[in-house]
Amino acid sequence: MKHRYSVLFLPIHLLIDFICLNASFWLSYQFILKGASINVHPEYILLQGLYNLIWLLMILFIKPYRYSRVRFHVFNLIEQYATLVTIHAALFAICWILLKDQNYSRLQLLYFYLIFFVGGSLWRVFGVVTLKIYRATGHNTRNYVIVGHGKLSIAIKQFYENHPEMGYQFYGFFDSLTQDNRLYLRGDYERLDTLLSSGKIDCVYCCVPYIKSDELDKLVNKSSTKDYQVKLVIDFVSFLGRKSVIEYHDMMPIISLSNQMWEDVKIKWLKRVFDVSFSLSVLLFGSPIFLMVAIITKFTSKGPIFFSQARTGKLGRRFMIYKFRSMHVGAWQGHANDDFDARITPWGKFMRKTRLDEIPQFYNVLKGDMSIVGPRPLADYDVKTLMEVASEEFKQILLVKPGITSIGQVKFGYARTADEMKKRLRYDLIYLKKISFFFDLWLIIHTVVDMAKGKGK
Repeated sequence: MKHRYSVLFLPIHLLIDFICLNASFWLSYQFILKGASINVHPEYILLQGLYNLIWLLMILFIKPYRYSRVRFHVFNLIEQYATLVTIHAALFAICWILLKDQNYSRLQLLYFYLIFFVGGSLWRVFGVVTLKIYRATGHNTRNYVIVGHGKLSIAIKQFYENHPEMGYQFYGFFDSLTQDNRLYLRGDYERLDTLLSSGKIDCVYCCVPYIKSDELDKLVNKSSTKDYQVKLVIDFVSFLGRKSVIEYHDMMPIISLSNQMWEDVKIKWLKRVFDVSFSLSVLLFGSPIFLMVAIITKFTSKGPIFFSQARTGKLGRRFMIYKFRSMHVGAWQGHANDDFDARITPWGKFMRKTRLDEIPQFYNVLKGDMSIVGPRPLADYDVKTLMEVASEEFKQILLVKPGITSIGQVKFGYARTADEMKKRLRYDLIYLKKISFFFDLWLIIHTVVDMAKGKGK
């Protein structure tokens, strides 16, 4: 029997949530009525029952305990849980109006939701970490095969190799045998059919660019009887970062691609309001420190306080970026070749470690050339290099404004060679798929932590 323990996931999750709910009720009740006995007053038993009933009805109608392994992350679960707790509070508020004659404590209600949210979040963190460790050690695995051999199929295999905590075990590539691919394949479609009939395979990834439509139809038609899931892999690299909408022409799905990433006016202006507010706050409250940095920059080496350089921004527009000068005058025309760079002044090394040299870029944000978070703005040399080694991917990051900090800056850092630039570019492409207010805050917090630790370059 496949995944005999997986069926226990939902009832265990449900049971622990109800335990957490009732424990939160009891603790909040004890906080309000200090010194009370362990027994709950009769009028509060109705309240406790109402809490449980509302949560049960929510579970039945919303059905929240459905998680794919790819999206089984702490942040996803806590975000969903916060939504559930909020809905529960809203529904209870309606019931509160109906029970207005009952003299319940509002403070008890506040304590209950605080404890319930914290307790539920903590057990979700524990559950995710425990399950990921369990799967990474080879337990609770799902077996998968990849049909069609090429760049996309190799990328899928590498993804699961890099994430063993998801618990996916690879059973090989399958495709029509040729002289070019026979060394990489486990077998052809006939051997694949034999393997699927054995019942060992849970998931079949079908790479649409490499598989014939009739073979794909056979795999889909047999999936229900042979108990495996079919997942289609389509080459959307050229669409990455673009907003897409699925439209239906009768029964035919059509993918409509927008011209710009920030077509949603609400998102666009919320991000701009945040950028301006954050930049003004930093420049205003940090002005004494920045003035001191400027004075030290001026008196520790010859040259101007600020350094400016042309960079490439959104849609390829050129603009001048501003920094506190960290190099000797004229030194930035070359390129660094090792960690000890004699072109950088002693004070400049400290500014780069703490990223204080980038503070003037908040002026670029106010001008509208940059955002707080976004792919790093590139100099001409970097643009030329990326156009040679990864032109299509590079064009995608031009869909958004460059930023003072980025996921590439946080996770990878400074890139010197073409290979390093290409690796950092991959992180910036990830950002295009995950743009959100909370993800921006996460990157800002990580940047501040790196500044405090002196991890800049």
